[in-house]
Amino acid sequence: MKLLIQIPCYNEEMTLPEVIRDLPRELDGVDCIEYLVIDDGSTDRTVEVARELGVHHVLSMGSNHGLAATFLAGIGKCLELGADIIVNTDGDNQYAGSCIKDLIVPVIQSRLDIVVGARPIDNIEHFSWLKKRLQRLGSRVVRQFSNTDIPDTTSGFRAYSAEAAMKLHVFNRYTYTLETIIQAGHMHMRIGHVPIRVNAKTRESRLISSVPRYVWRSMSIIMRSYMTYKPFRTFFYSSLVPALAGLALCVRFLYFYFSEQSASGHLQSLLLAAVLLIVAFNLFSLGILADLISANRQLIQENLFSTRSRMYHDRKSN
Repeated sequence: MKLLIQIPCYNEEMTLPEVIRDLPRELDGVDCIEYLVIDDGSTDRTVEVARELGVHHVLSMGSNHGLAATFLAGIGKCLELGADIIVNTDGDNQYAGSCIKDLIVPVIQSRLDIVVGARPIDNIEHFSWLKKRLQRLGSRVVRQFSNTDIPDTTSGFRAYSAEAAMKLHVFNRYTYTLETIIQAGHMHMRIGHVPIRVNAKTRESRLISSVPRYVWRSMSIIMRSYMTYKPFRTFFYSSLVPALAGLALCVRFLYFYFSEQSASGHLQSLLLAAVLLIVAFNLFSLGILADLISANRQLIQENLFSTRSRMYHDRKSN
């Protein structure tokens, strides 16, 4: 059983030594533990520090691509290196490395495909009151959209089985945390969580430079991810609003027409009703087309997973 611990980094020369120092060297049920640092175009000595610390593998992105792209590149490299389990942690030393043993147990026991480390949000002192409420609200929304029970959906401290890692797809460049949970839920992967500990704050978050901007981008990611896996339902519910409004205006027009025996003064309502019904019909039609495209996407994903799986097992056998 081989464990790869990947650490996406962008200018983390100051905190990386603490991260590496805290990582486990051996664990029950694991034969080999290796570390992978993914350098997302750092302008400091992150790469040099990683090599000085004896990190087994360093993957350079060349330039800054963002957290989501860095995470995916790391996953691909870990699979290439023959990892049976992949753990992702952050380069800012936010998560306690000693909790990795708790993360991987459900994967080793084949009970879960993905395990998310759930932080004690209410007890984290450097989280403001607003941030705690937003974290709780955001996690509740993601749980509803993904049909999962993950209490901390923005946690990047996670363990993946090799099979689950092969199925991962991230379409946004901002962050992978929300999209992968929604994806896992709709792809019927076994996803769960374990409580973890966090370390003292080392620096300000680079992902949340502005709370309104973070909320907006997170909601965009949630909606896009849901639409990707439930396109017909999304467009069908969207079409209901103009459809019901249009039908209501039609009923209103007919009521005045038969009660007053005249259509004068109410033609505007009829025209608006026609426009709304056309909009509803177009949304419904888009839902059918999107559902057909989604079915084709699923076939492509299954084919991609089959290819990745074959390549992975070929490497393992060699």
